[in-house]
Amino acid sequence: MQHLERRLGLGSAIWIGLASMIGAGVFFVWAPAAAAAGELMLVSLAIAAVVACLNALSTAQLAMRHPIAGGAYSFGRETIGPWTGFTAGWLFLWGKTASVGAIALIAGSYLWPESARLVAVGLVAFFAGVNMTGIRSTAAVSAVLATIVLVGLFAFVLGIRFSGGTWASVSAVERIDAYGVLQGAALIFFAFAGYARMATLGEEVRNPRRTLPLAILLALAIALFVYANVAILCLTLLGPTTLAATDSPLAALLGGPWDPAIRTVAGIACLGSLVGILAALSRTSLAMARNRDLPGALARISTRTRAPVLAEAVTAFLAIVGVLLLPPETLVGLSNCAVLAYYGVAHAAAYRQPANERWLPRAVQIAGLVGCAALALSLPLGAVVTTLAVLGSGLVIRFLTLRVRG
Repeated sequence: MQHLERRLGLGSAIWIGLASMIGAGVFFVWAPAAAAAGELMLVSLAIAAVVACLNALSTAQLAMRHPIAGGAYSFGRETIGPWTGFTAGWLFLWGKTASVGAIALIAGSYLWPESARLVAVGLVAFFAGVNMTGIRSTAAVSAVLATIVLVGLFAFVLGIRFSGGTWASVSAVERIDAYGVLQGAALIFFAFAGYARMATLGEEVRNPRRTLPLAILLALAIALFVYANVAILCLTLLGPTTLAATDSPLAALLGGPWDPAIRTVAGIACLGSLVGILAALSRTSLAMARNRDLPGALARISTRTRAPVLAEAVTAFLAIVGVLLLPPETLVGLSNCAVLAYYGVAHAAAYRQPANERWLPRAVQIAGLVGCAALALSLPLGAVVTTLAVLGSGLVIRFLTLRVRG
């Protein structure tokens, strides 16, 4: 069996995580979150951040013990069993394929609104090609894109703070809509989910038992700092009603002349998410193919680039199908629900680890599992039903495949 090469250090792993997290979400989630949670959007942000931190802690604990490709698929398989691992892998593949489609469409809407789908297809194909050239190319592109986005966001935040804008009137909260707050948190969680990329690339990280936990937690801390600043400015300067009605909150804060610059940075941010997610999808497909949970051909690694080229091509093709057939709202709902369920499996796997492999109390996994379930069930019913149908079809296919093999 061919193995991937350990070429990534701490800095490269952090850049991949940052490029994945500080992407489409920071420019997209605030309007729908404000529509769901209203004045309590910052509470939704806090809930999403807590769930993300719990997920990151369990993922880091697992990655230290199982530094191989596949993320929670490999963790669940090694810690609990093949069916649990398959559940996590199947959810990740479909959830993140939907996420690629959504992010590509969001990028297209920012960069060339009149031809958003065409741009989205081209972007998916291009960045799949970049990933096929090797993990070092993925890391280098991620670093460049993340740097541009961080510098752009820093400039926008400074511009907003010194623009002399007036604070919006935020009325007192008369009735707490718990469901709306949770749904807002589930939508904001879409912006946090990139830290899983580093775990799925575990087989390509040098000194993974040290590097992976540090990379995951540091990238998440930086992303949380950025999100908190942007969210506070959006809510306090625009107010929940205006925020919910705008498709470009930062442009609304800075004014019309800033719109081209903001749309450009938003599009670049989406590109960073795309390159990281496509890499993670191909590595999870590779891990599943090794264990015959997917066709074995997907486990082939290029002798020249040391990348799973076929797996990268297949996942890109499926994402393009999603781009052509579904609107971004549907793709985001499926992505969020499937990925939250995926992290639920990661918590269950971390809970099952023996004492000598654990450095977290089991209360972390219990709280994380409850948080993931609460956010997933707060999403629109269609997203929940679609996720259950996707998971059910995968389990049936695996059962029939095993029966045929005898």
